Amino acid sequence: MADADAELVGQTQKGSPAAFEELVRNHQRMIHSLTFRMTGSPADAEDLAQETFIRAYEQIGAFRGTAKFSTWLYRIAVNTCLNWKQSEARRFQMQTNCTEEFSIQQSNGENSAAENGACQQVQSALLKLPAKQRAAIVLTVYDGLNHAEAAQVLGCSETTVSWRVFAARRKLKGWLSNNGGAR
Repeated sequence: MADADAELVGQTQKGSPAAFEELVRNHQRMIHSLTFRMTGSPADAEDLAQETFIRAYEQIGAFRGTAKFSTWLYRIAVNTCLNWKQSEARRFQMQTNCTEEFSIQQSNGENSAAENGACQQVQSALLKLPAKQRAAIVLTVYDGLNHAEAAQVLGCSETTVSWRVFAARRKLKGWLSNNGGAR
């Protein structure tokens, strides 16, 4: 898909909206998954995914192909999420709505009540992590990037990613082993 991405990026840089639409279709699920893991809210995740693609479209001329397009797009998405995170009022509103939306979404799914509870506990614990640790966990554990790729997305060293993942896992393990939830 990397070759297809390169061709589509080139067409987009030459002014083809259809090529960019194809890039969006190819990466929409990946970006939405990332933004959901970073926010915990389906509505906010949708907004941030859309904002990510808008920023990517606006900056597509600056993409030089020194990294994979998906890595460049991840970086835009992570930065978009981190900027969003700075708004404490919005964060509070998101946490209030998250449980309600997640319950509605899960009631329409195939998971058992026990699995729903476990998913909610994990998501709640993820939201308690500092944003940079959460980003490192989401990229490496949920999205399957190796530490080098995550470091490129996050704009830091592999060692920093390793420490963030280590610290985040320790916190998550502690929170999730205390009566099954974070306090």
